[in-house]
Amino acid sequence: MRSTGAVDTEVVLLRRGRRLEYVTLGWNVVGVAILAVLGVTASSVALVGFGLDSLIEIGASTVVLWELSGTGEARQQRALRMIGVAFVALAAYLSVQSTVALASNHHASPSIAGIVWTGVTAAVMFALAFGKARTGRALGNPVLVTEGRVTLIDGVLAVAVLAGLVLDLVLGWWWADPLAGYVIVYYAVREAIHIFRP
Repeated sequence: MRSTGAVDTEVVLLRRGRRLEYVTLGWNVVGVAILAVLGVTASSVALVGFGLDSLIEIGASTVVLWELSGTGEARQQRALRMIGVAFVALAAYLSVQSTVALASNHHASPSIAGIVWTGVTAAVMFALAFGKARTGRALGNPVLVTEGRVTLIDGVLAVAVLAGLVLDLVLGWWWADPLAGYVIVYYAVREAIHIFRP
């Protein structure tokens, strides 16, 4: 039987885990709308791809909130598989889009607003990822830890997209935009493999 102190600690950690997921969820819901407008306006594969990644982050946060409401091995495995499937779908879509953009010499329009949004998003995602990893380890919850990696990847992808947008704006390297899309593909595939590998 667990002590009252251990139960209280778990309650505090679960509350913190839920708060982190709600902040992530809120940020990404706003982000999807912003990135949809910016991606279409700038005709940017990277911004559209990052918006789709934000959709996956919304799904992942929802899955974790669902999982935190009741534990169990089967429920955790099902939650992890749902996140993995979303990564596979993102990788497939962006592989096609980035290849088409490169093959057709598609030039995205420079996007100052996209640069600002991805820069701020990177900082927010890195902070949230740290909090989730720490909380998930303390709880012994593999789903929260995995979703923390999803959030970390979201921050890394924000940096990749930011670099592509800046290179396009400053140096006119139009191909940096679809290449940033391939960076997202790489991380999505890597994370999916990590999730599905027994």
